[in-house]
Amino acid sequence: MAPDSTAVRVALWRAMHVQQDPAPQVLADEIGLKLADPEDGWRDRGDMDPDGTRTFRASIVVRSRFVEDLVAEQTACGVTQYVLLGAGLDTFAQRRPDLAERLQIFEIDQPGPQSWKRRRLIELGYGVPAGLHLVGDDFETDGSWWAKLRAAGFDPARPAVVASLGVSMYLTRAANQATLSQLAALAPGSTVVMTFQPPLELLDAGERTGREYAERGARASGTPFLSFFSPAEILELARQAGFAQMKHVSANELNERYFSGRTDGLRTSNGEELLLAVT
Repeated sequence: MAPDSTAVRVALWRAMHVQQDPAPQVLADEIGLKLADPEDGWRDRGDMDPDGTRTFRASIVVRSRFVEDLVAEQTACGVTQYVLLGAGLDTFAQRRPDLAERLQIFEIDQPGPQSWKRRRLIELGYGVPAGLHLVGDDFETDGSWWAKLRAAGFDPARPAVVASLGVSMYLTRAANQATLSQLAALAPGSTVVMTFQPPLELLDAGERTGREYAERGARASGTPFLSFFSPAEILELARQAGFAQMKHVSANELNERYFSGRTDGLRTSNGEELLLAVT
């Protein structure tokens, strides 16, 4: 079972950033393109339009760059576990061997796509090293991801970095709350990064059409958006879950940190922002 169209689109946008946007790249990732192995002419697809998808590309690469900077920082402090919830075609383990060799990496996604990804990694010669654990689970319908994570070797007594990127909008509010509550019980010193999408009325006016288009596409593909949170709501959700510290990382903050000084105008939007929470 191949990954869903959303996971493939994310991988292709990451490659588009390398191939289309001028240096310096916020994230250099063409390995996901190799994994996806799209048909010739993929760059001519409507959802790959270089100008029309600029903001989406920026959002995709900046969220991963933010997490990878955090993983590097936490690894330097002695953290040895990194969990990706809804990993899709993430390629951190292949692109960053300097960090991966010091970590136990747990990628959680649906069982079919995980089996497919394992096969593709082997076919391409990357293999699946001992420190990379591909865990199959469906968050919404299965609910056993925590047990499967532990069975794969995750040690709940040691701190971890956990990233959930591009997942929260596909889950119900109850499922998001349950996930945060489970993560809040991680060992002290663990850090969680979760993307969330604010309601339409909170978006910049120029971003609303893009959101409506994305929602229509998600519905048509059978993966509708189910949850939206204002920054205040996501912070309250994290507080109720039991996190010791929590912060909203805004699009403005990400733009200042990663896109300032660029001459091409590449910037992310407030259509997707970040929750940073610490146990």
